[in-house]
Parts: sequence; C-alpha cells; structure tokens
Amino acid sequence: MKRISPAITQLIAVGCLWTFTLLTLSILLFIIAYILIQGLPWLSWEFLSQAPESMGRRGGIFPMIVGTFMVAGLAVLIAAPIGIATAVYLTEYTREGKFTFIVRFGADCLAGIPSIIYGLFGFVFFAIALGMGLSVISGALTLTLMILPTIVRTAEEAIRAVPPAYREASYGLGSTRWQMVTRVVLPLALPGICTGIVLSLGRSISETAAVMLTAGSALRMPHSLSDSTRTLALHFYILSREGLSMDKAYATASVLILLILALNLFAYWLMRQVTRRNG
Repeated sequence: MKRISPAITQLIAVGCLWTFTLLTLSILLFIIAYILIQGLPWLSWEFLSQAPESMGRRGGIFPMIVGTFMVAGLAVLIAAPIGIATAVYLTEYTREGKFTFIVRFGADCLAGIPSIIYGLFGFVFFAIALGMGLSVISGALTLTLMILPTIVRTAEEAIRAVPPAYREASYGLGSTRWQMVTRVVLPLALPGICTGIVLSLGRSISETAAVMLTAGSALRMPHSLSDSTRTLALHFYILSREGLSMDKAYATASVLILLILALNLFAYWLMRQVTRRNG
C-alpha cells in the first residue's frame, strides 16, 4: 500500500480545518442574520425607552434593559475580584498540592452544573432561606456562583502564560511578591483576564432559567436591589413561549444580540489598548 506523502496529508488537514471553521462561522452568521432580519424592523426609540404594556404585547423594554444591567453587572462586579484573587493565590501564593487540586476540581465541577440547578439553589438559599425574595440581589448572587468558575480558570491560565523570566527580573530588582504580582504579572495577564470577564458577562446577560427562579419576572422598573425584575433574555423567552408577540420577541432578541456584540467589541478594543500600552 502506497503511503500518502506528508505534503498531501498537510493539505488535507488544512482543508478540513478551513471547512469546519467556515461551517461554524456560517452557522453563527446565519443565526445572527435571521434574528436581526426578523427583529430590526420593529426596533424604535419608543420600543427602547418605554415600559411594556399588556404583558409585553405593546410598549417597550426599557425596564428589562435596566434589569439586565443591574443583575448581570452586579454579578460580574462580585465575581471578578473573587475569581481574580483566587487565581492569583493558586498561581503565585501556593504550591501544587491537594488543596489546589481540590479547588480546580471544584471549579470544573461548578462550571458543568446546569443553570436550572443554580436557579433552584438560589431560590431555596438566597430567596427563601436568607429572606431576599425574588429580587435583583438574589439573581446577581446566583449568577455570581455560575460565572465564578469561568473567571477563576481563565484568569489562572492567563497568569500562568506570563513567562517566568518576568517574575525573576522583578525579584532581581528588589520587588516583593505583591509588587511583582500587581505591577508585572497582572498587567501582562490582563487581556486574558478580561476575556474571561467578557465571557462571564455574556453568559450572565443571556441566562434565563436561573434568573427566572431568583430575580423573578416583574415587568416594572427595578428601583433597588430588593425589587424583582425581568432581564432581556427572560422577556424574550416569555414572549415567544406564551405567544404574546413574536414581533416584540424578535425585537428583544435583536437588542440582546446587539448588546452582547457591542460589549465584546468594546472589551476587545480595551484589551488592545492595554496591550499596546504595556508594549
């Protein structure tokens, strides 16, 4: 049997990789284009600035936009410092052992738990046991538990990617460990850390099951962390599931997609600026 030459094998492998890459990109573009084609004609300033009426059949989505930013933003503000601090401790302040193995194993297990389980736990623990009820703070704390493993693991990998020579040079200049971490390691690892935060923010914004069981589905404007609210993803789900208004549902989905795209573009632009500043 004649052996295939390495050049032909390389060509076949590259062709398969390009095919799968283009297929994945095509599916993504098809989904985005379909939602935007269905939803953009229904977008207007009134839709973005008004409150919903008749259970969402009429009116806008302004309270949902505010609720989405409150729940998802608070979750990221709580989870990001905890996740980054955990990653710094695992990589810079402790040696490999049973403790680090348990922490990483626990983070991986938490990342694989279905969101409905997080929602049930948040409902039982935060809403009932702690007396927070269906509120912004209950939803934010539940989402914090969901996105924390992603931030920990991405931040840890980003910190590990910093070459050891930078640490040695910092120590050689008389820096303490804390100075080395804050002035050398974290600035260089910041793009990778921001990637994890952006992924976590996107998951928080697009979550439905956990938010429905903890933050509730109130249509009114949330004025405090103890008020119930409804996010954009949950509003889209309820409108489409109950058949209240498919036009409003597609418009809400379009806003959700554009919001996530805008956040990702802003985050990548910010990361490029930080990387350029750090040389």
